[in-house]
Amino acid sequence: MGKIEINNLSVEYAAEGGRPFTAVEDISLSVADGEFVAVIGSSGSGKSTLLSVLEGILSPAAGEVRIDGAPLSGPGTDRGVVFQHYSLFPWMSAGKNIAFGIEQAGSALSKAERREIADAYLAKVGLAGAGDKYPGQLSGGMQQRVAIARALAMDTEILLMDEPFGAVDAKNRTILQELLLELWEGDGTQAKKTVVFVTHDIDEALLLADRVVMLEGSPGRVERIFEVPFPRPRNRAALVQSPEYAALRGELIARFFHDVGNKIGGEEVVL
Repeated sequence: MGKIEINNLSVEYAAEGGRPFTAVEDISLSVADGEFVAVIGSSGSGKSTLLSVLEGILSPAAGEVRIDGAPLSGPGTDRGVVFQHYSLFPWMSAGKNIAFGIEQAGSALSKAERREIADAYLAKVGLAGAGDKYPGQLSGGMQQRVAIARALAMDTEILLMDEPFGAVDAKNRTILQELLLELWEGDGTQAKKTVVFVTHDIDEALLLADRVVMLEGSPGRVERIFEVPFPRPRNRAALVQSPEYAALRGELIARFFHDVGNKIGGEEVVL
């Protein structure tokens, strides 16, 4: 049994005229304890809907989700979430944002202990000394570092990430990807967190994940699950130069864009 078990999941939204809209349909997926799973797919394929169900803020129309064997019934302190847009409280300093997350996770630590942990995680994400700065005083990349630090400091067993690097520039995206890998892999003394990571970026998925789940269609369904066989720790430069990486990337691109020809008038597109 996996850490997360998704069984025959379907999700519907209310639509105008009273007719429901099905966002995802009959999705089944098992995520192992400590596994890093990336979910990719075109817009409208249900990636964020799936993550919202795992967060506990959307209820399924059919099927179920289980965590550690227990049915998922709503939001919980066993899951940390990082969103695409910087989800920091603007009236709180960076340190207080992180300390507040620790408190909300049910920690019995004192205020001083929470702040000490916050400062330690700020240092881990390269923001030592920035604890008293407010979000408005930080760049977008820095704000997302704080959001990642908060999610990790909460010390949840599961980390849900919804395109967390999509709103930052290319350079900061690369830095944040490497940072996430470093923090997730750790030094081997702590168990890895179970990560479900939504992205549009195939290269990002191949760099980070153990498996890549491709959703397709509307309603979204699992088109295919790809194993990512590259050993860890991963070196980006070496990875992208390997024939194995090129072959797997090519297969993912071909699957992702297989219907492009139909969408632009039926002309054949060579990828």
